[in-house]
Amino acid sequence: MEPVRIGIVGLGNMGSSHVRDFTASELVELTAVCDTDAEPLANVGADLELARFEKVDEMLASGKIEAIMIATPHYDHTPIAINALGRGIHVLCEKPVGVHVQDVQKMIDAYEAARAKYPGLQFGAMFQQRTHTFWQKIKEMIDSGQLGKLVRATWIITNWFRTQYYYDTGSWRATWKGEGGGVLLNQCPHNLDLYQWFFGVPQTVTGILELGKYHDIEVEDEVTAVFRHENGMVGHFITTTAEAPGTNRLEIAGEHGKLVYENDKLFFDRNEISMFDELANSKQGFSRPNHAIEEVPLPEERGGRHVQVTEAFARAIREGSPLVAAAPEGIGSVALANGILMSHFTGKPVTLPLDAAAYAQMLQGLIKNSTFKKRDVAGGGPSDLKGSFA
Repeated sequence: MEPVRIGIVGLGNMGSSHVRDFTASELVELTAVCDTDAEPLANVGADLELARFEKVDEMLASGKIEAIMIATPHYDHTPIAINALGRGIHVLCEKPVGVHVQDVQKMIDAYEAARAKYPGLQFGAMFQQRTHTFWQKIKEMIDSGQLGKLVRATWIITNWFRTQYYYDTGSWRATWKGEGGGVLLNQCPHNLDLYQWFFGVPQTVTGILELGKYHDIEVEDEVTAVFRHENGMVGHFITTTAEAPGTNRLEIAGEHGKLVYENDKLFFDRNEISMFDELANSKQGFSRPNHAIEEVPLPEERGGRHVQVTEAFARAIREGSPLVAAAPEGIGSVALANGILMSHFTGKPVTLPLDAAAYAQMLQGLIKNSTFKKRDVAGGGPSDLKGSFA
């Protein structure tokens, strides 16, 4: 297969990491990079023969690339993707796909319009968590009906610990104007994507937030949310960037038992009979189904790497094979994040699909009325992301 000539837009932490990943792959050829900051533009991948651009338009018109990876601050995802798709250039976008539903819908509309002219055009999202074997196994067990009717899902994802220094390393970080939110828009798009991948988008969202509770930031660093689904299932989502050591535990309760993920292990506490049968037909007041815990065997872990998403993207371009995650699917996780935020600020549950125009207006109000003074930006440079799920 001929490698796909790809360029990276944005050379911060994630863009710099993608430079290393792309150069290690035989399916893509990194040919160009773009950043408005002269320092990373000159220094990232300095040992590589790359075309270097300060302006996105110049890179898109250069003929050096067939595809781009967008790794810029969040608000820039939408105009860059629309620009590239309109030129017939394939797009792989970092999470979140966009800041709010209205922006993501604009991207989807641009993609659908461009496909009429460029039928093989690909638009993917960097949701590499979908490649982990344990998440794939959970989805398989849900979809195959092994848990039966689902009644509850509770995800405590509090090991996204971030220091104040982290927030100080970018002027755009953790601001309404620069990022559009906090932990929900930066760290949790992966988890929210997995949630809607497993269970679908809920009917209603209720959110309680803490804004800058533990950090000197204006956006949320602690979240508790409740999701109500059409099938009666209730979901709980708890996250923060200020808990150590933190927890990453997902419980899924269904009629045939309870599935638990924690510490990269998966356990199924299996009922011998349906709990609904026991509930309806037992002649004893305190009986419950017999059950036994078993560890779910998993294949050797090869998932969770950005390069896997990138190589699937390259195969989709060359061979038409499936993407790990099509970018239009990213609207689900953005809708969840927007719904949680909107519920907090309106003080009531939000029905999905939410009013995208009303949310965009609310966000603009937060930006306009902000009195937050960002700390002086620290000179962080590219970070080692091995300890991050990003």
